[in-house]
Amino acid sequence: MKKKIKIAVTGSIGSGKSEFCRIAEKFGFVVLRADEISKKLLSENETVRKKVLSIFGVKAYNDDKPNFKYLAEIVFNDTGKLKKLESILHPIVIKKIKKLSDETLKDKDVVFIESALVYEADIEDSFDYVVLITAPREIRLNRKLQNGFSEDDFIKREQNQIPDEEKKKRADFIFNNDKSVAELEQYFKILCLTLNIHI
Repeated sequence: MKKKIKIAVTGSIGSGKSEFCRIAEKFGFVVLRADEISKKLLSENETVRKKVLSIFGVKAYNDDKPNFKYLAEIVFNDTGKLKKLESILHPIVIKKIKKLSDETLKDKDVVFIESALVYEADIEDSFDYVVLITAPREIRLNRKLQNGFSEDDFIKREQNQIPDEEKKKRADFIFNNDKSVAELEQYFKILCLTLNIHI
């Protein structure tokens, strides 16, 4: 029986992990995104909603929808609050990713999971391989500035992530995304060739 493979794609803010995952989708692979799952749980899970309201107050939701801007402003200015939010979301997100991965692998051989916090949440053992996408800080910052981030927002998010040098010691594959999307696509093909994944 062919081995089923779970591949996590991670990287610091602005590294290009989302672009790498879009390439995976272009080749027909399923990608689960931890960030999207978190947002969906904040929107739809009643237990999560009650816990968030009890910690962050009524402003955490607008007309039953999560107030992501308000929550981001709080948690990225207060490490304690960020840890509290993560303690609510991480266990449920991890469980959901496992469930969706297992469902996907019933009729697929490979599933990709995009997550910025593989090492921060200590979930690397949940995957067969971890792909780390890196890029110099200046390039990462410029990408986020072009996407409407302020430098202050970038710095606050970066401070809550483990430095790339530490991640590099733990990742199975490291791809430096400092040039073009075409080059990143070549890296994706190299990954598939190395792991004997048909594309």
